Amino acid sequence: MFIFLAANHGEHRFRDLRPRQHPIVYLELAVLVAVALLTIALVSVIALLAAAGAGKLARMGGATYPAALTRAAAAFAAVITLAATMAGALATLLR
Repeated sequence: MFIFLAANHGEHRFRDLRPRQHPIVYLELAVLVAVALLTIALVSVIALLAAAGAGKLARMGGATYPAALTRAAAAFAAVITLAATMAGALATLLR
């Protein structure tokens, strides 16, 4: 009579503890995609609000429509650039 044992016979006792030991590894891809999309949407809304505010302030200051649109575009680009820089810095720190 032969007895066949698994290569790691003590592993079955601790199988329930694995998800609790490394919770970051077990995040589902759908959750990560949802968080990324929500973050992109939030940054876009904030950038659009900043651009609208900059354009309105420029127009109230007496700027022409093309000049106000240029200032709004610059504000939009600045907010997007700042968000990308912060994301890159955080990604570097969290590695």
